[in-house]
Amino acid sequence: MVTRTNDLPPFLKYDGQESFFLNSTPLSEGVGYAVVLGFGLLFSGITTILVILNRYFGDKGELTSEHFNTAGRMIKTGLTASVIVSQWTWAATLLQSSNVAWTYGVSGPFWYAAGASIQVLLFGVLAINLKKVAPSAHTVAEIVNARWGRNAHKTFLFFCFSANILVTSMLLLGGAATVEALTGMDYRLASFLIPWGVIVYTASGGLQATFLASYIHTVIIFVVLIIMIFTVYVKVYSTDQIYAFLDKTVSYTTEECQAIFSTDGTVENTFYEQGTYACGPVEGNRDGSYLTMLSADGLMFGIINIVGNFGTVFVDQSYWQSAIAARPASAARGYLLGGLCWFAIPFSLATSLGLASTALQLPITADEAGSGLVPPAVAYHLLGNGGSILVLIMLFMAIVSTGSAESIAVSSLVAYDIYREYINPEATGKQILLVSRVVVVVFGLCMGGFSILLFELGLNLGWVYLFMGIIIGPAVIPLWNLMTWKTASGTGAIIAAWSGLILGLVTWFVAAIIQGDKISVDTLGTNEVMLSGNLVSILSSGLIHYTYSKWIDPQDYDFAELDKKITLVEDDMRGLSEAEMDPVVLKEAEQWIKRRGYVMSFILVILWPLLSVPAGVFSESYFAFWVLIAIAWGFGAALIITILPIMESITEINQVLSGIFNFCTGRQAKSPAGGDEDEFSENREEVAAS
Repeated sequence: MVTRTNDLPPFLKYDGQESFFLNSTPLSEGVGYAVVLGFGLLFSGITTILVILNRYFGDKGELTSEHFNTAGRMIKTGLTASVIVSQWTWAATLLQSSNVAWTYGVSGPFWYAAGASIQVLLFGVLAINLKKVAPSAHTVAEIVNARWGRNAHKTFLFFCFSANILVTSMLLLGGAATVEALTGMDYRLASFLIPWGVIVYTASGGLQATFLASYIHTVIIFVVLIIMIFTVYVKVYSTDQIYAFLDKTVSYTTEECQAIFSTDGTVENTFYEQGTYACGPVEGNRDGSYLTMLSADGLMFGIINIVGNFGTVFVDQSYWQSAIAARPASAARGYLLGGLCWFAIPFSLATSLGLASTALQLPITADEAGSGLVPPAVAYHLLGNGGSILVLIMLFMAIVSTGSAESIAVSSLVAYDIYREYINPEATGKQILLVSRVVVVVFGLCMGGFSILLFELGLNLGWVYLFMGIIIGPAVIPLWNLMTWKTASGTGAIIAAWSGLILGLVTWFVAAIIQGDKISVDTLGTNEVMLSGNLVSILSSGLIHYTYSKWIDPQDYDFAELDKKITLVEDDMRGLSEAEMDPVVLKEAEQWIKRRGYVMSFILVILWPLLSVPAGVFSESYFAFWVLIAIAWGFGAALIITILPIMESITEINQVLSGIFNFCTGRQAKSPAGGDEDEFSENREEVAAS
């Protein structure tokens, strides 16, 4: 018989409870509408106002189609890093990372964070290569077309759109499920309403508006992150207490677990099933402990995570767009800094909320965990309704920031790679701008439909997260070769991408039949089956492309010719001056990111795990040190992402504030030498009209 109290886990108040959320919600439906609609309109208004103020009092540049889709190619390091953190922080980052902590223990948060950071670090190499060989580009598909022609262009458009649709669907799938669990708001309605706030400011201000909103969203996410870390390890519990609770959780026998998860505390009336609740030893972990990196399933998840996320970074137009928007000197540094700061979000958040869920033995079921409900459950347990609201706000920030980036990415692909390439080659800037805005609105309205389709198919957040690498992984290595290997063949890239997709899918289905004797959502979703499909998908594609390019159709491409085939729609040369494109500076930046990107990737996925092996099952002091790293990384990342963009833009901020002050007081702004003395009065009239 296990004694229950409300002071120590398992808690008396959850006695006989078969799931954490049951059929009730901690928050009212009205709170759901307030967050989804209220915050959406609030941040749309704030972002739109900031864009207007910057346009008339800041850079005073015209909003051309070039600027709409590239943000003037002048974004600095801090804001680039902030944007990378924002668009890489999906609903899955906040939800799925805690699910793997609930499932595997300390190895889950680490492998989620490390396995999805290295792609951003390595993408910095592509970012600086883009600045070297295709500075005028608007999309990655445009670069493919310029080098390999239309057949390859159509092939990689398919993979780019697949990445955007999968990411957007997964974004809303996890978000809508959490909104429904916390507030009772119908997930279908939430799926359609959440993107509305994104549509307004993205269609109005383009990529620059997306970047400004992303900064605000990222700061809010880090604020909530710090609150959660502080609550778990300082305010309510300590590392020693969480350690003891985790140790106790795995010490229970099957009979004790049956008694804990029972309607009356007896084995006879249990509803416990092994694997449904966090109770007893963890299968595949050293000594069945949550406190070890020696986890077979945790390592398998890490490999799937690494392979799958190469596709969602390298094939997602939004990351190429951020590279296009960054200043050449900032592109490499921004991606490195962004990757390291992003690491803190899944690692620190899941090390606190994820591990707390198992330590406190909350009645969270495997289905709830798979749907991403671990963070809201722990937050509600520790902080009540306030915790639920904080998680809801944090989640909403992640959804709208990534959703905005995906919207502008899709609009650029449609405007430049479909409309301008195949429908109207002589399109003017105004026509491109109109198409971009229309696509933002249409895609925003369609986002909800994608997530509802996945839900109706019976797919949850964790399943889709593991699956996406099979679909978009085949494009990864050909795109890397596109930017870095002069021998790479366009025909080989087409063959490799489609062959990799077919081989990956076939392997996935065959593995499901071998392991589960049938093809179903469950048999296709196991770690072993997903790992097989992901590995074959990306590696077969790379091998085929290398073989074809090396021995069948080797090229000797002159990268100096690439940018000549890419034309600007308008004569907007912001960010393309000779000073910005200095070959010496670009060469130095390339060497800088290669050294640091490769070294940090090695440290995160090889050296760090190896150094943790001798620890075996963590001691109390080792676990305290592990948590200290998570806390320090979280606080450090929060400070950098919050302060650096402001420090770098202090001149522009002062310019805007001075302009507003002069506008309000009626003072004449000082004109630069040779400037138009009527400029201020004209801006004043334009602002008034706006």
